[in-house]
Amino acid sequence: MGSLSIWHWLIVLVVVVLIFGTKKLKNVGSDLGSAVKGFKDGMKDGAADTPPQQVTANKTNDANTVDVEAKTKG
Repeated sequence: MGSLSIWHWLIVLVVVVLIFGTKKLKNVGSDLGSAVKGFKDGMKDGAADTPPQQVTANKTNDANTVDVEAKTKG
């Protein structure tokens, strides 16, 4: 069995083209390419513009808030 030869891949390609058509495959390819480009641009812009955020503890006296500080038995 092993790996697939070039003829297997060509048959798979022909079947995919027959099922979906070339126009739909072209649209899917361009959509995927623009999505990857947008993701790369967003990662590049997002990393440069926003500094790392610091998490601070806010003490509230809300009845639904659970205090997670450890208390010792005395």
